[in-house]
Amino acid sequence: MSTINGLPAHVLLVHVIVVLIPLTAGLLILCALWPAARARLIWPTAALAAGVTVLTPVTVFAGEWFQKQLGFPPVVDQHARLGHQMLYFVAPLLVSAALLVFAHMRQGRGKPAGRAVVAVIALIAIAAGGAAAWQTYRVGDSGAHAVWNGVLNH
Repeated sequence: MSTINGLPAHVLLVHVIVVLIPLTAGLLILCALWPAARARLIWPTAALAAGVTVLTPVTVFAGEWFQKQLGFPPVVDQHARLGHQMLYFVAPLLVSAALLVFAHMRQGRGKPAGRAVVAVIALIAIAAGGAAAWQTYRVGDSGAHAVWNGVLNH
């Protein structure tokens, strides 16, 4: 994917990612800690987790194309390196969502997961959500610095 309506696809997709990854992370943590929220929000949250897991490599691919079009400027290198790591941060969101779906479905069948199991899932969701949100910030910050302090100044 190279352009959308004449604009670099990466520039547009990145805005979707910057919103959806922290939203997904927050919803996962909420679902992990609050059973009433899990009952209402786990399915949309799981769909968001799957969506960002698919959209992340698409965004990275579009970024690689855009970087090539810019002539591989050195100021973009750090952003590209961090962006390539992003899938390692969104995949745990998907795993956490799957674990929460499992706990939710067991609860619905009258076989609730034990408190220790739910606590472990909550810890995984908190760690995955926090890490994904932090990495999203790092990637976005490095991209903004590359644009405002680098590419546009040349």
